[in-house]
Amino acid sequence: MIGRITGKLLEKTPPLVLVDCHGVGYEVWVPMSSFYNLPELGEPVSLLTHFVVREDAQILFGFLTASEREAFKDLIKISGVGPRTALSVLSGMSVADLSRAVQSQEAGLLLKVPGIGKKTAERLLLELKGKAEWAPSLVQSVGSNAQSDVAQALMSLGYSEKEAQAVIKVLPPELGVSEGIKWALKSLSR
Repeated sequence: MIGRITGKLLEKTPPLVLVDCHGVGYEVWVPMSSFYNLPELGEPVSLLTHFVVREDAQILFGFLTASEREAFKDLIKISGVGPRTALSVLSGMSVADLSRAVQSQEAGLLLKVPGIGKKTAERLLLELKGKAEWAPSLVQSVGSNAQSDVAQALMSLGYSEKEAQAVIKVLPPELGVSEGIKWALKSLSR
């Protein structure tokens, strides 16, 4: 089993990347949430992986965070949800948003993901209920929608969930989204 791959990033063609690991190029499928946070070509990269072996293919999926990989593993355990669908879900929404959708049982959030219909969304919510623990600390620490939006903005800018969580803990609750993002960025740049 391949659990992690570290090497030089040679190619980025969404959602596929090519990682050179000591002269061997590995094709790795990554969700767009990870893809947007990858380093520049030629830079070192380290991805947590999940290796899928089927009768007709062997596919390596890569993730920048452990929570993404755990969410992916839980998604592919659901009957009728394959790796490509799981990758699509993680490309269409963050792990924190997926966890929030499962905890609140909001199918509407999943319907925004391309390729996910009403029945699939409802089945995902039902099957994942009680299992969505991929980003518990972030989901529990975020009290308001503004704080949630600030956390998501920070993660989309490349900050880790840990960094976003640390800033959200000290974020003044009276700040709106735009003021909160400015405040958080200033705080992180110190």
